[in-house]
Amino acid sequence: MSTIIWVAFGVFFGWVLWKSGIAMLRSFTQLPPEPAPSGELRKVKRNYRCDVCGVELRMTTAPDEDPPPPRHCLEDMTEVAPLYD
Repeated sequence: MSTIIWVAFGVFFGWVLWKSGIAMLRSFTQLPPEPAPSGELRKVKRNYRCDVCGVELRMTTAPDEDPPPPRHCLEDMTEVAPLYD
């Protein structure tokens, strides 16, 4: 009786591996989504710091993928890398 259980478990495990492998291969064939139309906001994750006063901000949406830096204290802010992300 235990042999039948082991064989059934092996067949089930093989079926799960087969299905996950096929799903992974199919995911490689999908095309990336088209870019958003111009003027529509996109998700970005950029951190900026003002060199004059030290204020920091995070930009989460922008009209394009590479937005210009915001201005603070009449100067362009510098982009900084996030510490823990």
